[in-house]
Amino acid sequence: MRLLMDVRVLGSGSASGIEEYTSNLLDNILNNNRDHEISLFYSGLKKRRLDYQVPIIDVLAPNKFIDLASRFSSWSPIDKKADVDVVFSPHFNILNTASPRVITFHDLSFLHHPYFFSAKQKVWHWLQDYRRQARQASKIIAVSEFTKSDLINFLDVDPKKISVVYSGINQDFKKLPVDNHPLIEFKKRHNLNRPFFLYLGTLEPRKNVVGLIKAFDILKSNPTYKDFQLILAGKRGWLYRDIIKTFNNSSHKKDIVFWGPVKTVDRIFLYNLAMAFVYPSFFEGFGFPPLEAQACGCPVITADRTSLPEVIGSSGILIDPWRIADLASAMAQINDKTSLRQEIVQKGIKNSQRFNWTAAAKKTLNILANV
Repeated sequence: MRLLMDVRVLGSGSASGIEEYTSNLLDNILNNNRDHEISLFYSGLKKRRLDYQVPIIDVLAPNKFIDLASRFSSWSPIDKKADVDVVFSPHFNILNTASPRVITFHDLSFLHHPYFFSAKQKVWHWLQDYRRQARQASKIIAVSEFTKSDLINFLDVDPKKISVVYSGINQDFKKLPVDNHPLIEFKKRHNLNRPFFLYLGTLEPRKNVVGLIKAFDILKSNPTYKDFQLILAGKRGWLYRDIIKTFNNSSHKKDIVFWGPVKTVDRIFLYNLAMAFVYPSFFEGFGFPPLEAQACGCPVITADRTSLPEVIGSSGILIDPWRIADLASAMAQINDKTSLRQEIVQKGIKNSQRFNWTAAAKKTLNILANV
């Protein structure tokens, strides 16, 4: 098989879920490949350098131009440059090609909750012509059964055309011993001497950070939790101002820490040190952070919506993300009930082991080879 993989999503160098999916899957496809010729498609004027030992079709053109030309014409940036058997797109970035194409769909949150997205993001989704892409794709990979059901119900995709392949989690995420020297140094350097709840992800409405701050306020009204902090780690997203407004109105804002973007190694340390990882997201197509936290031995409190019950199930505490009091109660339970916390920790570690990038890469290669 001659495979061309579209890796345009790696251009920004950011660490969102789709970029992590693409990077980890590509690494493992290359590591597990024995029989196939693999090349990459990359484009853009300003993009980070790729360091892969495979041929790269590097188109020096703005991605917006490629999007517009692909949306309104049959022009293709690759067909005259590559003779391939199949094209694999790890996201539905628009791409015209005469070759069979396999696309990964992560979620359709923009159809469920359009108000969670900016005007710019809505224009981007329209520009990608995702309905046509889903219709024309030879095969579609969904990252969860939930996303598969959405593709069937919202885009009328034939179920036989969709394969569910769970993503993996990076093997660097693991429980560290309490005497781990880098962990001790990290704790000391950041003065993490108080117990804290952790949120890690983009700070945007879809993640329900406003609800988490309000739940933390309820928790802190009990003197038992006077020493607790809430750490909000991640980059600022759409409608970040609403989060800041809620923070400023909090009676306990001195105990809320905005950490900012986090490197992988620091994420591992934060997961290992947190009392619990709290992720009350309204919508997830898969959900990397809760699984990363579980792999690090951190108990997870998350929403009972979309893909999260499928991915986390009974290995975490599931709550209705709209019920702030229930979220506060779950945060209290994870601290007050030692036996419950220990049970959730052990279940979480076991659950996280179900998600493996090597297995995901092998399943993906098998789908691509059989198109």
